[in-house]
Amino acid sequence: MKNPLHTTYNTIIFDLGAVLIDWDPRYLYRKIFTSEEEVAHFLQHVCTADWNEEQDAGRSLEEGTALLVAAHPQYEAQIRAFYGRWKEMLGGAIEGTVQVLQQLKNSGKYKLYALTNWSNETFPLALVEYPFLQLFDGIVVSGKEKQRKPSPAFYQLLLDRYQVAAEKALFIDDNLRNIKAAQEYGIDSIHFNHPDQLKKELLNKNILS
Repeated sequence: MKNPLHTTYNTIIFDLGAVLIDWDPRYLYRKIFTSEEEVAHFLQHVCTADWNEEQDAGRSLEEGTALLVAAHPQYEAQIRAFYGRWKEMLGGAIEGTVQVLQQLKNSGKYKLYALTNWSNETFPLALVEYPFLQLFDGIVVSGKEKQRKPSPAFYQLLLDRYQVAAEKALFIDDNLRNIKAAQEYGIDSIHFNHPDQLKKELLNKNILS
């Protein structure tokens, strides 16, 4: 049943990676290593998610790469591939979610923003690769701002910059950590799993029809 209380949204905030854009380091490292076990070990112990997030938070790709090469010299070539062949980690647009974004844009009812943990050095490549990013009224990139989700200050930066009221916004992200942070900050959220699931939840909130 649709909830009439959910008719006051005026802003939808999207995460990008794994919501609108299929990005996965395994796409690259499956070309470099010979087994899934090697790929998993490398991404869990060398080019880890925590390491990558430091570049998302503003550390330069050069510095991040140098630090890791110094710590794991035996993997120098594989480490340098992370950003040297970064575009090979892109799997394309997640078309079902792009269709949702386009439908929301066409409705004219909502301001649309993106709040993304992304290196400021690689994000320009995404802008070229994915024209649908132009549908957003604004995009806040962690690497440019030198702060990232789930920091409350990063959410507040978007709210302040675009004069968004938290209680009138809906946030969509695949990372449960980021969802919980938004909810604690008073922003209603959808934990994204699949475009069809997203459509169903937006229908239930009277945002799509």
